[in-house]
Amino acid sequence: MNKVKPNDPCWCGSGKKYKKCHLPKDRVASFKAKTVERPKNQVKPGLISSKLTVPEHIVRTDYAQTGRPSRTSGFSKPKGDELVRMREACLAARRVLDLTCAAARIGMKSDELDRIAHDAIIAEGAYPSCLNYHNYPKTICTSVNEVICHGIPDDRTLKDGDIVNVDVTLYKNGFHGDCSKMVLIGEVDEVSRNLVKVTEECLYKGIAQVRPGNMLSEVGRAIEKHAVPAGFSVVRAFVGHGIGTHFHMEPQVAHYFDASQKVRLEEGMIFTVEPMINIGDWQHRMWNDKWTAVTTDLQRSAQFEHTILVRADGPEILTVAEGESATELTPKGVICAGR
Repeated sequence: MNKVKPNDPCWCGSGKKYKKCHLPKDRVASFKAKTVERPKNQVKPGLISSKLTVPEHIVRTDYAQTGRPSRTSGFSKPKGDELVRMREACLAARRVLDLTCAAARIGMKSDELDRIAHDAIIAEGAYPSCLNYHNYPKTICTSVNEVICHGIPDDRTLKDGDIVNVDVTLYKNGFHGDCSKMVLIGEVDEVSRNLVKVTEECLYKGIAQVRPGNMLSEVGRAIEKHAVPAGFSVVRAFVGHGIGTHFHMEPQVAHYFDASQKVRLEEGMIFTVEPMINIGDWQHRMWNDKWTAVTTDLQRSAQFEHTILVRADGPEILTVAEGESATELTPKGVICAGR
């Protein structure tokens, strides 16, 4: 999305000019971001161990050997038994995510988290969706501090004050389930804790817009309207995506307001909502590994992700943890799977 000029319509959809609406607040947020002291524990590339192996009895993805996923078009709209299998894959992914996050502690290598997740995915009878996807070398993504997404688990140890996103996707019974959440390591500074809090709120603000007939762009609008006034920025280069028999399908889900997103949501669609929110600027740069995306100003970033089903009565979260209460976690009108 191009930079909004003062006389352009405001990004929030109020109908007012940007200079008469959000420009003053955005300038304050930008100034705050530039003056925030850089947090400790900045991340450097570490040593990456060999890919873990998958037992022969596990059904593999089409790219498990070649690293090249087959192309697909259209939306994910499984029905009947296919939807049952999609639900199972999503719940399995969430079980693995929770198990992995619970193990995170000061002094643990992110590579150890990868091993824990890998073993748990195999125990679920599933294949790690990330493994060898476009030659990605590990089972999960671990994005620490200023890493926005796609951080590769390595020999760096988690340090007191770190924040880390753990992203788990698995392939089970012909379908992918995808989810992620943040973990606070030790004593985390107030700004970072607030970032994590606001990012999770953004997730559910976006999910609440998922209903038949609504424009997909309303998901991003709701996220941006919550993040920017809180003094944060929304990453634009990485988006949510349709998911089902393929890891990535249509639609692409922007987490900022993008008026060009003309998709109108239909009952039965399945996709992820996964906002990435930064303390400072929304822009990114890539490490030489061609996967790890970090903030350009090295300010911290946070992310949460759910896989969502569009139902007639509203959004259903397929990757909710078993036993979680919908009323405790989500805005009114959002449904948790199995409820």
